Amino acid sequence: MRVPGASRLWISPERRRALPRALGYLRPYRARGALALLCVLAQSLLGAVPFLAVRAITNHLTHPHGSFTPVLEITVAAFAAMVLSGLLGVAETYLTVSLSESVVADLRGQLFDHLVGQSVAYFTRSRAGDVMSRIVNDVAGVDDVIGSTSLSLLNSALTVGVSLGLMVWLNWQLTLLTLLIAPFVALGLRLGGRSIYRARERVQGELAELTVYLRETLELSGVMLLKSFGREQRERARFAELNRSLRDSEIEAGMATRWITMALRLAQIIGPTLLLLAGGYLVTHHKLSLGSLLAFSMVAIRFAGAIQESATGLLEVIGSLAPWQRIFDTLDEPYEVSERTGARTLAQPRGAVGIEQVSFRYPGQRRAALSGVSAAVEPGQLAALVGPSGAGKTTLSHLIPRFYDPQSGSVTLDGVDVRELTFASLAAAVGLVLQETFLLHASLRENLAYGRADADDAQLLAAAAQANLQEVIAALPDGLDTVIGERGYRLSGGEKQRVAIARVILKDPRVLIFDEATSHLDSVSERLIQDTLAELSRGRTSIVIAHRLSTILSADQIFVLERGEIVQRGTHEQLLSQGGLYTQLYESQFAAAPS
Repeated sequence: MRVPGASRLWISPERRRALPRALGYLRPYRARGALALLCVLAQSLLGAVPFLAVRAITNHLTHPHGSFTPVLEITVAAFAAMVLSGLLGVAETYLTVSLSESVVADLRGQLFDHLVGQSVAYFTRSRAGDVMSRIVNDVAGVDDVIGSTSLSLLNSALTVGVSLGLMVWLNWQLTLLTLLIAPFVALGLRLGGRSIYRARERVQGELAELTVYLRETLELSGVMLLKSFGREQRERARFAELNRSLRDSEIEAGMATRWITMALRLAQIIGPTLLLLAGGYLVTHHKLSLGSLLAFSMVAIRFAGAIQESATGLLEVIGSLAPWQRIFDTLDEPYEVSERTGARTLAQPRGAVGIEQVSFRYPGQRRAALSGVSAAVEPGQLAALVGPSGAGKTTLSHLIPRFYDPQSGSVTLDGVDVRELTFASLAAAVGLVLQETFLLHASLRENLAYGRADADDAQLLAAAAQANLQEVIAALPDGLDTVIGERGYRLSGGEKQRVAIARVILKDPRVLIFDEATSHLDSVSERLIQDTLAELSRGRTSIVIAHRLSTILSADQIFVLERGEIVQRGTHEQLLSQGGLYTQLYESQFAAAPS
């Protein structure tokens, strides 16, 4: 489908390419679409029957033949055609709605699949609200166009064709006169197409901005932040500004369409007026019957209405290219971390982790987060990563489960480069407890079983006991079935951290990574978790990142990082005997209290 004049006036070549790509989403439902199109075609043909009936009845009544039976027969036939057209309209609506909603569901699913497959890096540079806007607002922006508007446009185009053919058959001179309105329609489309497209593009952009703002402000953390800083009035003012800007853009888009609609309606007024004058002349000079004039006038009105509907539908299609392009921009975003073709499955991992000359730099950062780092952790060992903030500890741990891929060097699991493994087997082999615990707004049971849906109560309670959660569960009103609130806000920081640890225990991976896992625990809980870590470390590889050196004194290996490099390695005793950064960190935390 080619949009007339689009290459010169309305849309860029990039946006024009979005149209056939968008139409490609209809291919799986082409049979349903073909049936809907047949219904549309039949309705267009049946729509001509009442006009022919008016012509026949009028001519019969102006030249009476002594019988009223033909009038009744024609009326019944016209009524039957209208009923049949209505039934076809119902069928067409079902086919259209089911087609459009199926395509929208496919589109949402494709967007979600693509976004879930993106690396962590993608989400660190993208705003959550903007990502959500692509799935919700942009897909909603093309919903109507996919089905109802597209078929309505086809319906209008077919109506134009059928009406034009009928008009030529009734009187070709009046048809030429009717076509004088076509230049007005074309002019309106050329003048209004660009403004409508740009206005719709602004609306989608500002709608995304508003969604981002609401996502950040009205989630629980955002509300607590604004209240703690007393920013209610400022945030009201900011929302009012965003809301006002979106309102103005919506008004501009609506008015752009309205101006074109007005021009088209003027053409509808001018056309019948000219037809009345010319038709009256032909009838008075016996060159046209009164029935033919009445039928022609009704068909001409239908023709003009179909022209207007076609123009409006075309403008809707053009306007929908803005959200379509935003959707395609998201779908075309390449994966920075992807599963290779023919990736291996690590069936029974032992847990040997190797870091070989790894260098990594975050996008847009001048300084490398890691520079030529090498380390090895044997199966069953407890290794610790320590160092000042920004030394690269968390970055190094995130390379193991492939949250990121290094620019050079390799990370191996049991001697196999993790880039050669399937995502599923790597995720099964590696478990993480992050410093920032994320819990679902669901029951405690669902949160614990997130990585193992088939776990029974005995397994859930056993994992909870290992993470020191027994008393927490006992205190909850519904036990495991208690809904713990958004991000687990019904629990304390330490309790949330223990839920995260229990969740990983239940997963039972061969490699455990604890990133500041005890940072939110009190001293009693920390001591219990240390005992748990010691128990879990048997037969597993454990990598612990901690500022509190008390949690890693018994580690088999301690790697000291500074500015993206490993500057020391060894056991606790060995590192203390060497002096250097580790000794400084240790003495700052364990300096003897004054007597």
